[in-house]
Amino acid sequence: MIMILTSKLIYFCSAALLSLGLYIILSSYNYVKKTIGLAVFQNAVLIFYIALAKAKEGIVPIDQCFNQLSQHCSSITYSSPVSHVLMLTAIVVGIATMSVSLSIIRQIYQSFNSCNENDILLELQKMELKPDE
Repeated sequence: MIMILTSKLIYFCSAALLSLGLYIILSSYNYVKKTIGLAVFQNAVLIFYIALAKAKEGIVPIDQCFNQLSQHCSSITYSSPVSHVLMLTAIVVGIATMSVSLSIIRQIYQSFNSCNENDILLELQKMELKPDE
């Protein structure tokens, strides 16, 4: 039983990170904290997919059979690099998305002098109740 748990530890860790990111998103009213929660959530998903892509006893798919017989090479298990490349692309997109969201949060802070969602909603309600001048 313990052997099964230790062999699947990466999945439990990614599930814990996923839960932590979701908790941060749902419990915080600060936009910066919500953005950090989204980053934690995204990283948990990336860790999960990278862990799934690793083949048991698989090796890096580099041409190691250059001088060997092709019969021997057919019995080798390779790890597919496609999912790793896709996750690398997802990391780059995540960084770009996070930088855009932080710049939007900066603009919100300059407009409302707050990053708190409740304060901003109250300010917007006050702006709607004001008579037009």
